[in-house]
Amino acid sequence: MVRRPVIGITCYVEPAAFTVWRDMTVALLPYMYVEQVVRAGGQPVVLPPGGEPAQVVGRLDGLILAGGGDVDPARYGEAPGPQTGYIRKFRDEAEFAVLGAALDAGLPYLGICRGLQVLNVALGGTLHQHLPDVVGHAGHSPAPGRFGPLPVTPVPGSRVAKALGSGPVTVPHYHHQAVDRLAPGLAVTATADDGTIEAVELDAAPFAVAVQWHPEAAEDHALFEALVTACR
Repeated sequence: MVRRPVIGITCYVEPAAFTVWRDMTVALLPYMYVEQVVRAGGQPVVLPPGGEPAQVVGRLDGLILAGGGDVDPARYGEAPGPQTGYIRKFRDEAEFAVLGAALDAGLPYLGICRGLQVLNVALGGTLHQHLPDVVGHAGHSPAPGRFGPLPVTPVPGSRVAKALGSGPVTVPHYHHQAVDRLAPGLAVTATADDGTIEAVELDAAPFAVAVQWHPEAAEDHALFEALVTACR
């Protein structure tokens, strides 16, 4: 039996209702992430923001930082804007620590939505706190709980282009924030038609790719397959 690379996936901690329980605080993750990792040949492990998750990095073959609420703007020197919300400082602390440990260890990394934003801020970049104010439309987050299909164009030669192709590809979006000032060491590897940075890669890392859209909700599995291949 071929060993599946162990892929840690960070998760939410939020009030939730399930079976007989109502308004219970739960560590949770959309199951699409799990399905994509399994389909790509990996073994998913959920990493809640409790204890010292950075200590687990040595037991992982790869890391995914999943989507979620907004990064605390204090981390990039700004006050929260009127549309910034769902800030969870305990999650910021855990994820910035686990990301730092993963990058130090050269662990293959895939950042998804918030995972791109954490990477950019951790390396010294900033964020647009409400993207519709910048691009003039809400297509990147059309309605609560609804993905918006928009095309992105990968940069030829990038890891994203090798996975998805170099032509425009329509992908599911759900984000109201995005990169403003790009952090040193990051390269832009995909953009939307309105100029929004939709993917970045860390040149100095063996495999560190982050996308602003939600590949876990896409029919294409190529980014997860690229991550698992890098882990092997």
